[in-house]
Amino acid sequence: MAEEPIRVLIVDDHEVVRMGLRTLLERRPHFLVVGEAGSVAEAIQAARRTKPHVVIMDVRLPDGSGVEACRDIKQDDPQVQVIMLTAFADDDALFGSIMAGAAGYILKQARSQALVEAIERAARGESLLDPSVTAQVLQRLRQLASGQKDEMASLSPQERRILALIADGKTNREIAAELYLSEKTVKNYVSSILSKLQLKRRSQAAAFLARRLHPER
Repeated sequence: MAEEPIRVLIVDDHEVVRMGLRTLLERRPHFLVVGEAGSVAEAIQAARRTKPHVVIMDVRLPDGSGVEACRDIKQDDPQVQVIMLTAFADDDALFGSIMAGAAGYILKQARSQALVEAIERAARGESLLDPSVTAQVLQRLRQLASGQKDEMASLSPQERRILALIADGKTNREIAAELYLSEKTVKNYVSSILSKLQLKRRSQAAAFLARRLHPER
């Protein structure tokens, strides 16, 4: 009896990326691409509908963060393995991904064979994290468990990116253009950031980040 193929859901807001990943995987008989999605909402719905074994999840999506989608998908079905696909190794995004239940991450610059092997390992329930990364995550967890207050911990990776752009003096329109979001979505993110940090104005948010980055000043 033939072994069941690994069911894969591809989540990325760029159609060209999705097509490339589908082509790569469909060349191998032990993979079955069961669906594609280009946003957080689509990813959650597609995962419920297609029942994948592994989800390849872009960290940045137009309506939010892939970390948020990962968390919701894992809550629906803890057996689903999620691999975060990112353009660069961002510690905060990585930490958020692991806390959301991701098996690990792989860089978009990785060779195709590395991605194939990552999917195979994730499907077997293996972690994709090397020991040094695991140690960093455990250290962050210990800090949180010890009660060390970190206001930034309440912000999602996308909210942290937007906070940094606010600190750079960018308007909602400029932030929307840079992150491929609508102005309304950015406005909602800004409101959430101010609420979580217990601030009232954008200028206070910018000052908050400046103090975090340069506490000696």
